[in-house]
Amino acid sequence: MLSYLKKAGMGVAALALSTSMTLANPYKDYAGETLVVNFPAHPHFDAVMKVLPEFTKETGIRVEVDQLQYLKMRDKQTLELTKNKGDYDLIAYVVFSKADYVYADQLENLAKYFMNPKLADPGYDAKDLIDGYVGNIGVAGGAKGYLPGPTGSLFGIPFGSETSILGYRKDIFEKHGLKVPANYDELLDIACKIPQLEPGMGGLASRAASGHHASHAFLLHLAPLGGRIFDDKWNPIVNNEAGVKAAEALKTIVGCGAEGAQTFGFAEAGASFLQGKSAMFLDSTVFAGQVNNPSKSKVVGKIAWAPHPVGIRAGSQTGGFGIGIPANAQNKEAAFLLMQWLTSKKADKMIAISGGNPSRFSTHADPEVLAVHPHLAVFGEALKHADPDWRPIIPVWGKINADIGTSLSKVLTEGADIKTALDGVAERARGIMKDAGYYTWN
Repeated sequence: MLSYLKKAGMGVAALALSTSMTLANPYKDYAGETLVVNFPAHPHFDAVMKVLPEFTKETGIRVEVDQLQYLKMRDKQTLELTKNKGDYDLIAYVVFSKADYVYADQLENLAKYFMNPKLADPGYDAKDLIDGYVGNIGVAGGAKGYLPGPTGSLFGIPFGSETSILGYRKDIFEKHGLKVPANYDELLDIACKIPQLEPGMGGLASRAASGHHASHAFLLHLAPLGGRIFDDKWNPIVNNEAGVKAAEALKTIVGCGAEGAQTFGFAEAGASFLQGKSAMFLDSTVFAGQVNNPSKSKVVGKIAWAPHPVGIRAGSQTGGFGIGIPANAQNKEAAFLLMQWLTSKKADKMIAISGGNPSRFSTHADPEVLAVHPHLAVFGEALKHADPDWRPIIPVWGKINADIGTSLSKVLTEGADIKTALDGVAERARGIMKDAGYYTWN
């Protein structure tokens, strides 16, 4: 063999280099280490658990998972991240935790890991990651402090990307010759036609319950209808024309909804759709895993999916989780290798097939994935329009969010005037922002 290579013009040095490249193992220095990771009890991470043994088989790095209910996970992380030496090497988090953790200097900046040729896989293809989620869940320090921009840095990678999607009853739409709504005029028209065409059936199942649910439903419509909570100088604009239209859209949807629609949270809206009491559903893609589960659904095989309808612009929600390395982690380099592996094309595909929410565009178009989960093709198109700024990721958002939800509940259940209600939200939001120091430089 050697003589053949020499005759072919390949010297001994080149042969040695070729052999070392063939035998290269970027994981060899970390084989035998044990990583402790913190994941939520969530369908995406249930799928991840099925795939993790493959990582250990491939790398020799063992992984122990502390999988907790989401709120308990956040409480545990809050304690762990303040220790001098933490127990967690990798954590999952939602976008508001990103803001808190980065501000407290509790997450590693990932630049030095992606700069390290011994750790960074040149075939990782970061451009294939869903960009709206990289910005929303991973970047801090750029525009508005929480979005990409010239001053932004990467602190995490999206892992389980969710967006808003429209589910609809194929049989009902075919029966009445209805066109799947592509814009808001069509959506609202069909939502109120359904109860006339199918007595006893609601048009679109939506969240509406006082507090977080009503606010979430409002935000789903605010972004595509051209609205924002604040302008670029943090002035509240939730009460402008776009804000009023979003609230009007929600009121119309709830008014044409199934019995009890004013009190629906996410679970109740989903149940209404699964039990055949509503013809459409507009919310997170994570819901899709339930529609063909006969133990939960009476509409198995009757559901199709379409992108979130367009208003002034296409703007679906950003949700789901990211993963990051705690600043006090004890096995940071091995943790990066796990993070990189979990979000690689290979693992993203395996996780998707197992029922998870992929975070790469290529996975949503992969023939093997679509053979198992054909709806992911539509989800991939919807994710192109996921809006990383559909809600402000700031520490005082919780107070403002609760106020929006309470005020809109009065609109939905008591007939309060929309403009007056939103004017009140804007006035109170300004006071909250002033107290928090957002107008210091104005």
